[in-house]
Amino acid sequence: MRRATKTAIGLVLTAVMLFPVYWMINVSFTRDQDMRADPPHLFPVDGTLEGYRAVLDQQLPYLGTSLLVGLGTVALTVALAAPAGYALAKLRPAGGGALSFVLLIAQMIPGIIMAMGFYAIYLNIGVLNSIPGLILADSTIAVPFGVLIFTAFMSGIPEELMQAAVVDGAGRLRTFWSVVLPVSRNSIVTVSLFAFLWAWSDFIFASTLDGGGDHRPITLGIYQYIGNNNQQWNAIMATAVVASIPATILLIIAQRYVAAGVTAGAIKD
Repeated sequence: MRRATKTAIGLVLTAVMLFPVYWMINVSFTRDQDMRADPPHLFPVDGTLEGYRAVLDQQLPYLGTSLLVGLGTVALTVALAAPAGYALAKLRPAGGGALSFVLLIAQMIPGIIMAMGFYAIYLNIGVLNSIPGLILADSTIAVPFGVLIFTAFMSGIPEELMQAAVVDGAGRLRTFWSVVLPVSRNSIVTVSLFAFLWAWSDFIFASTLDGGGDHRPITLGIYQYIGNNNQQWNAIMATAVVASIPATILLIIAQRYVAAGVTAGAIKD
């Protein structure tokens, strides 16, 4: 009975948390004239695909921009965070502890403050309303997290493995590339996933640094679509559904790697 009660409570709580997702999907198939039905329809009785047609007609460029920004952020984050984590975990430079503390502090800075700083810099160097500018800005959120994850994971790599690489004549760079990175797959997937999700869902940097450009991400596409067509809720929700698909697929595929990567370093042999 206790197990059945816990299962029932878990199912109820899960249903409550997932109901907004279901309602988003339901509204994306609901006709405009059925939006204000009383009582509201729990299922799209007379379903329509007009919202998804609007997505294909109007939102694909925004989705493409978000994909480029997300992949660029992943590449830049891993390229910077992996060597930094390796240095902190295995090379142990002077001031490494202080640097780790600074990285923790960096994650506490509100994004809007960083966005204002980036705006002033980008205005002077002429990279406002550009994809590289968004990639750089989004990476500043992901890199500190990535360094901490890589440091925790690489600290658990046996020293014997490192010493064996040295005996075979590998230098620090070769050891990092041929030994450390291959065994750090879980942490790489974890950092890549979080970096992509942060870039994909970013709104503060996008609205501040690319509010009026031609290459706007999907978050701004949804926002402006709401402002211009605030009665076409099926199209708005259809855009949200389509924008959720890449993140959902990535989470499903990388779930087990993320679980192993986040908990890395928590248990010592």
